[in-house]
Amino acid sequence: MFSKSSKSPRPVSPMSATGAKHTPFSLIGSDVTITGNLAASVDLHVDGVIEGDISCAALVQGPDSRITGHVTAQSARLAGLVDGSIAAGELVVESSARITGDVVYERITIEPGSRIEGRFRPKDSDAPATELKLIANDSAG
Repeated sequence: MFSKSSKSPRPVSPMSATGAKHTPFSLIGSDVTITGNLAASVDLHVDGVIEGDISCAALVQGPDSRITGHVTAQSARLAGLVDGSIAAGELVVESSARITGDVVYERITIEPGSRIEGRFRPKDSDAPATELKLIANDSAG
């Protein structure tokens, strides 16, 4: 009925909490607050509060999250509150985003309804930062 197996025990392989060996992104939940700088080599999804600088491959920010610090990412999709400067290759500012700080970008998309207080400058540009103003086209329709 009960017997000892002659097989040696299998070694335990390292796995993340999700069970995946190679997690493609890290998630900071809405109930999490991090005080300090954060660096990730993978994509990062933030729904919580970060009080510090963030450096990652790609950042996705939820609409109810808050980041207080400098953001550096290859790509960023911002939907919450950012109080700090941003440097991104590709930046998407969603309509719910509220940003206070200077923005350095290669490509940028700003959705109507978003709010940005700061200066804009294209990446790898020697030109001084300039203020951008959104002009609505009333004749479109």
